[in-house]
Amino acid sequence: MDQARWTAVDHYINGLVVPSDPALDATLESAAAAQLPPINVTPAHGKFLHLMARAQGARRILEIGTLAGYSTIWLARALPTDGRLITLEQKPSHAEIARANFERAGIADQIEVRVGAALDTLPTLAERGEGPFDFTFIDADRPNLTEYFGWAVTLSRVGSLSVVDNVVRKGAVLDPASDDPNVIGVRRFVDRLAVDDRVSATMVQTVSAKGYDGFALALVIAK
Repeated sequence: MDQARWTAVDHYINGLVVPSDPALDATLESAAAAQLPPINVTPAHGKFLHLMARAQGARRILEIGTLAGYSTIWLARALPTDGRLITLEQKPSHAEIARANFERAGIADQIEVRVGAALDTLPTLAERGEGPFDFTFIDADRPNLTEYFGWAVTLSRVGSLSVVDNVVRKGAVLDPASDDPNVIGVRRFVDRLAVDDRVSATMVQTVSAKGYDGFALALVIAK
């Protein structure tokens, strides 16, 4: 099995159960036009997040890491009409692109983009009592994953779910001697996850058009 096969299987899956969508396609096109890094989730992964949030019955969703808003749109479409999604984005230019994409998708009234470093924004969410969130998706810089996850649990309720993306790093998570800040950050997060008695968690390896990686899934069981 190789990257060409993984990509072909993704195309096969998309053709069957994740059909082309004008708003989502335009979001990817806007990201490419702005030369944003191609690090958005795949269509199949986006629909996975959508279905997880729907199955959760999520009414309030927190996302850490917006980029052009591709995963945000998938998640927002899982909300009921009175649901709300807050997404945190460090770069104003990315936030501007994402807001335009939300308007095009017709869901801007359910989404609020908070601009700034997430480690500054998250305490503010807590201070203002803007939780609890039913579902959190973390797809941001890996060196701060442990802190992001800690805030996600703080801002959740018992029964909330958190998904943390890109935690396998092509298998590099196995290397305790790695000097890659992303790998170091993921390993620190996984060490925390393994002993955090507020959650029941697992990690799943994945292959896709984006390569070999994986995600962590945590259910909040205690506060």
